[in-house]
Amino acid sequence: MTLTIVLLFLLGLLIGVPVAASLGLSAGLVILFYDLPVTILAQRAVNTLDSTPLLAVPLFILAASLLGATGVTTHLFDLMRMLVGRVRGGMAHVNVLVSLIFSGMSGAALADIGALGGIQIRQMEQQGYGRRFAAGITIAAATIGPIFPPSIPLIIFATAAEVSTIRALLAGVLPALLIAAALMLQIALMARRQNLPRDDVRPSLSAIQRKAWISLPAMLAPVLLVGGMMSGIFGPTEAAGVMVAYAVLIGVLVYRSLSMRSFIGCTRETVLATANVLFVVAAASLFAWVLTMDRVPARAGAWLLEVSDNPLVLLLILNLLLLVVGMFLEAIVAILIIAPIVTPALLQAGVPPEQLGVVFVLNLMLGLLTPPVGMSLYMVSIITRMPLSSVIRGVAPFYLSLFAALALVTLVPALSTWLPNLVMN
Repeated sequence: MTLTIVLLFLLGLLIGVPVAASLGLSAGLVILFYDLPVTILAQRAVNTLDSTPLLAVPLFILAASLLGATGVTTHLFDLMRMLVGRVRGGMAHVNVLVSLIFSGMSGAALADIGALGGIQIRQMEQQGYGRRFAAGITIAAATIGPIFPPSIPLIIFATAAEVSTIRALLAGVLPALLIAAALMLQIALMARRQNLPRDDVRPSLSAIQRKAWISLPAMLAPVLLVGGMMSGIFGPTEAAGVMVAYAVLIGVLVYRSLSMRSFIGCTRETVLATANVLFVVAAASLFAWVLTMDRVPARAGAWLLEVSDNPLVLLLILNLLLLVVGMFLEAIVAILIIAPIVTPALLQAGVPPEQLGVVFVLNLMLGLLTPPVGMSLYMVSIITRMPLSSVIRGVAPFYLSLFAALALVTLVPALSTWLPNLVMN
């Protein structure tokens, strides 16, 4: 049964069937062929989507779209330029800092690139940076988004692995800051060797204060989100609703740039994006159910524990698996298929679920930076009209920082578990 469904899925991908449709069709055909109850198709899909944590996904997508429509990204970019632009390589530092702040609003790498990528790359080119370098740091910095809360991939992981959503989200805070610090350290070293330019902005103190005041509502968004969850005022789903209300509030009352037309446009974008995500979730749940019926999780868990019961060894095996899978499968699909299979064995071996979630997502985000299915590479290639090969060469030096961060997250569980334990205890 397992071999049949995998072959059908791969056949679908080879002939160009969309991933979600290939997952659902392969599961449906196996259910029919092996005379399993057909009613499971509707029952399993509906039960999977009938999930309170998953309700946070469309709300966070809507909140990010609304905040983007208010123009907060421009204010944030200008403020960061004023603060660190005069440092050699300053625009690259600005790129990382803005991605870190905006990640507290969007929770998705492609959303960060879509909202910020064009602005950041154009600004860096105007300051004398090479297009390849500008594209590379933009792609690398976008990996912060899916790690820092609100992280849509971490919400999906918590749902698939049946672990605490709020602990999974809080686990991403320190690793995201670690990635930002590693990238900025590498930029500082490259700035010396490559004589990277300084920004030509020369703001006065009063100009910085004015821009900081204008940007304050936007910068408070991630503080409100993380602070609310850390204090226990609300959980992830409630936090998503609060973010939507906050985005509407500052868009209408503070920035006065959110019109009814733009609001309707944001909701339309949200419906389309949510439909894409949840269609994948529903189809992958059918695929995972067939694997479960064939006892794949139990057999895979037994095999992993036979190889080793050392948590570090199992995490290293998982890293290798996810790095390869991330080169071919979209992150959410990979999470929904692999997490239910390997999570029980790794938890039994003593791997903290929070660390496991961050390792999962960070590996798969690296897949967005690697061909042949590196969506971040393709998106930046489209935005900049650069050949894909040039985009890959631009991001290649930053693999060093990203893989160093992955190694630390794998070797040091406290990076993922310290904050959730502090808050929840």
